[in-house]
Amino acid sequence: MAAGNEQGLTDAIRYDIRVMHETWMEMLFPRQRGAAGTVLGKWTPEETREVISYRLWHALGVPVIAIFYPLVLLGYIIRFQARKLNVTATRLGFFGVVLVFTLLWGGLTGAVYLELQTALEEGAVTGIGAASGVAVLAAALAYTFWRLGGRFVTILLAYPFAVTALFLPPVVAALFWEPLGDIIIDQGDDLFSWAFETGPDSITDPLGERYDRDEEDHAIIWFAISYPVGWLLGILVSLANLIRPSGD
Repeated sequence: MAAGNEQGLTDAIRYDIRVMHETWMEMLFPRQRGAAGTVLGKWTPEETREVISYRLWHALGVPVIAIFYPLVLLGYIIRFQARKLNVTATRLGFFGVVLVFTLLWGGLTGAVYLELQTALEEGAVTGIGAASGVAVLAAALAYTFWRLGGRFVTILLAYPFAVTALFLPPVVAALFWEPLGDIIIDQGDDLFSWAFETGPDSITDPLGERYDRDEEDHAIIWFAISYPVGWLLGILVSLANLIRPSGD
């Protein structure tokens, strides 16, 4: 059984690499991807100039695939998780999704109000409640844009709103609960410091050598980060679909 699984994994990797390389070749040359078993067959160069350019492009594709294949594998994982969320969202419908997120983050707000209010900093209930409201709205928008369809709309809007719906309330909760804040806020500080140090001078110079962030700034930063994170997730899923479509 183990040998069979190993062979299956090896065959899957070979298939992916072959499709990736054929896709790479088809960027410049006709009839490359999936053309081996067709009537016309795969196009092959005949003239000397074509042979040289074909071989150079073929060789250049090797390091490109070595770099991008791990991203394709990551895209498979993200797509698998996204499919499960899509199936659940389809079964629930718009109002079901809104209800689930309302119960989820409303329950968090209620737990803070009833059980943890005295243990947290002042303003915790208001802050987490506001973040929960934004998360519920983001979930509704994510579902709406996802149902509209189209890869561009899904990547541009549905994925970022989904990231906000899932992660904004925990980030805000971290502002008021030190154990969670040590994980999330410290990571946010490191990320912001890196972005500040590597950012363009036209943006960082007016801010001075040091930009002091209040607690609410962390929530704004994480909300803004949800967009590029969502776009990245969507692009990785699209890359996975390009190499191995959903039905394969």
